[in-house]
Amino acid sequence: MILGVYWYFKFPENVYSFQFFNFLKGFGGHVDNPAELEARVSVDHPESFIKKLEELHFRFKRMYLDIKVNENQFLISTGDYTLFDEHFQFVSEIERLLFHHNAVLLDLPFEMKSSRRFSPENKNFETIGHRFMQITGSDFKKNNAENLSVRIDCNLPAANKKDLINDLIRICTEENIQVFYYYGCDFKQHSNLMFIFSNGRQMENSVQDVDINTFGNKVRRLEQKYPLHFGLFGGMEYYPRNGPFVELITDEEYILNKK
Repeated sequence: MILGVYWYFKFPENVYSFQFFNFLKGFGGHVDNPAELEARVSVDHPESFIKKLEELHFRFKRMYLDIKVNENQFLISTGDYTLFDEHFQFVSEIERLLFHHNAVLLDLPFEMKSSRRFSPENKNFETIGHRFMQITGSDFKKNNAENLSVRIDCNLPAANKKDLINDLIRICTEENIQVFYYYGCDFKQHSNLMFIFSNGRQMENSVQDVDINTFGNKVRRLEQKYPLHFGLFGGMEYYPRNGPFVELITDEEYILNKK
């Protein structure tokens, strides 16, 4: 699973700008559609253009590319439920090709006569095998960014908190996780803790893939070392609101809101 900074509802303003592609936001909920980047253009030398798109997709294997064709007219789109930096870098490279082929924006109904689809490489869709782990999004951060994270709530004696956190830092280092912060509430010699694990921006050639169940297995084994209980104790008055306390961070301005 890829954790970290992504865009879905809004475009990454002040980070990327496109002349040919439009950002079509995701809506979520019952609509449940991916966010997309789409261009409707005419180009010179369409056969050469398609070949160059195919070569480019070989470099960006994680994403799909859908191409609808009518002679020298194209409707080009890509998207996902989490658009990482890599997606926008991919589209930036397509725009370079469009400039090279003297592309012109079209504002007319498009009639498809043929199509090509370049599929992403096979993905292993993981089913999370641990009920104590939640996959969460976030509110908007810098440049409209959102964060995909793992959240784990737990309770344990306050005396064990520091050692537990040190073990979690070690697990993060082993499992390719560069963001770890938490919120807490200490009461009656116990601690309610909300742990957040994630990564930063996911760029071409440096996308971080996290084996979410291997990570969960290692966290689960900490129950054997500490009097640890997953979930929070007490009522809302003991909800872990204090924080965030940062242990590991990268791309902080895209992860945490500055006070």
